[in-house]
Amino acid sequence: MSVEEAGRNQVTRDADADFGELLVSFRGRLEAELLAWVEAKRDGYRAELPTADELTGVLTEFLLRGGKRLRPALVYYSYRACGGSSDPVVMPVAMAVELLHTYLLVHDDIMDHAETRRGEPAVHVMFSDLHRANGWQGDSRHFGTSVAILLGDLAESYAVELYASSEMSEAVRADVRSCFSTMCQEVIVGQYLEMTAGYRRNLTEEELLRILQMKSGRYSVERPTQLGALLAGASPDTLEALTRYGARLGEAFQLQDDLLGMFGDVQTVGKPVGEDLAEGKYTLLIHSALEKLSPTDRATVESALGNAELRDDEVREVQKLIESVGARQRVVEMIETRMQAAGQALAEAEVEGPGADFLQGLMDYLRGRER
Repeated sequence: MSVEEAGRNQVTRDADADFGELLVSFRGRLEAELLAWVEAKRDGYRAELPTADELTGVLTEFLLRGGKRLRPALVYYSYRACGGSSDPVVMPVAMAVELLHTYLLVHDDIMDHAETRRGEPAVHVMFSDLHRANGWQGDSRHFGTSVAILLGDLAESYAVELYASSEMSEAVRADVRSCFSTMCQEVIVGQYLEMTAGYRRNLTEEELLRILQMKSGRYSVERPTQLGALLAGASPDTLEALTRYGARLGEAFQLQDDLLGMFGDVQTVGKPVGEDLAEGKYTLLIHSALEKLSPTDRATVESALGNAELRDDEVREVQKLIESVGARQRVVEMIETRMQAAGQALAEAEVEGPGADFLQGLMDYLRGRER
């Protein structure tokens, strides 16, 4: 099939299914199956040792908070787009990816000193409150942090168990295992590199793009897309095209996150605008601005970076400086370039049905994303 024919077919598919409906439909199934699985594990521990419910119950509560579930949806719909049709093959892997995300969120909130997650207390805060409510001895904050680490570890171990339960064929098992393991490992390395970037502040644009890819781009889009394609036994050409689609879309996703963290509306982003700045996140947006600012203005931005006591007026001043040298517009253009490349790669992939509709719709969703 030529690129032109694939593009025409993609346009036809766009009218066949609504991205939002596909996501909501999958999310309902995922949540029902995932919660049933986690609750079965919870019941087992509770029967053996009732106090274990203090830990496992919080995991259930955290999962009930919802979320977009985009990563597991990508696993599922990429699998469907490549002709896969067996739920016992794909659903355990999709659920594993969501539990992997849970583990990372719990640990991220500790590292970022975040007090809330999805409008509710972060897990480490919940356990600190439990410690105080019971009048236990010792440091409640240390207890909360320690137990939240354990809960994240538990979610990760559940993810591994679920992944291993997939009824995938032996023909694809080695490649799927390699992809899943790589995803688990590179997001941790990427997190370290992102954390240290704020201390180094002398990284090149190429290095920052690599961090962006490893920390979020691959983990959020590229690897979940690959997992679905591999599970379905996609052809090498389709796998290569979907890998390019995921890589470019993943980069756009993280660049957009950086923009929202600096310029998004607090009501839609769900966290204070400028929080990334206060935490000292050295993003490509910040790097682009610092390269062009005058020494005086550069000093203003650098003093704000990592300042936990940053005032709203200081955030606004940094926003103006970033815009004044065109750094915001440059990132907007980088996002669009990657979106176009993702669309071209998808047009070259041999994909079909609702899965293809979802992959196309995800690009449209990300273009209008506000959080």
